[in-house]
Amino acid sequence: MKTFWGVDSAAKVTKDLYECVQTNFGKPLYWGRYLTPVPNKAEGLTRDEIRILKNNGTKILPIYSNFTRATGDREGRIVARNMIFSAKRLGIPKGKILFANIERFFEVDDDWIRAYVAVMFNSDYKAGIYFDPIKPYFNKAYCEAVVKDDQIANQLVLWSARPETGISRARNAPKFRPSKPNCQSNVWGWQYGRDAKDCPIDTNLVNTKLYEMLW
Repeated sequence: MKTFWGVDSAAKVTKDLYECVQTNFGKPLYWGRYLTPVPNKAEGLTRDEIRILKNNGTKILPIYSNFTRATGDREGRIVARNMIFSAKRLGIPKGKILFANIERFFEVDDDWIRAYVAVMFNSDYKAGIYFDPIKPYFNKAYCEAVVKDDQIANQLVLWSARPETGISRARNAPKFRPSKPNCQSNVWGWQYGRDAKDCPIDTNLVNTKLYEMLW
């Protein structure tokens, strides 16, 4: 299976940061960035960044992280709508994927996942979730959601944060083997390395299907 190497960052993409990544790790085929600012955590994607990335032939992996728990139908719908609004504001085209960022310390339940996917399914965008399987909360909620609605496993794309094998250059990336829930799932992305010392980025692999959904 073909895989594609890229990075994500909480920091804004500047010419200097892009050159740092290219020099130390290789050319990123995509770059994960946050759609909106997250206080004390991440800067929001700007049009200047979009120009830098597009001019360098690097796709954008859009992340939404402006929430602190993933429980309940209402909350799932709110997150999806806010994410869609932010994507449209930045000019992300129809048919592209957006990732809701569920941290490992989040509460999460199947109602939230099902509501989130339902809103995304009826939008112009594809539904994605970044998850960290180190705690059992997400796996349990996700598999319960799949039992109640088998379309979840078809419509939702997952981006896994485990296992952490460490930062690497693009040419030394590991084989694609992300941790997955113990039920049917589309785990098409893997953040395998975190917090590089040379540049403030994490390193990732995605498969062809996910790469084609990126902006």
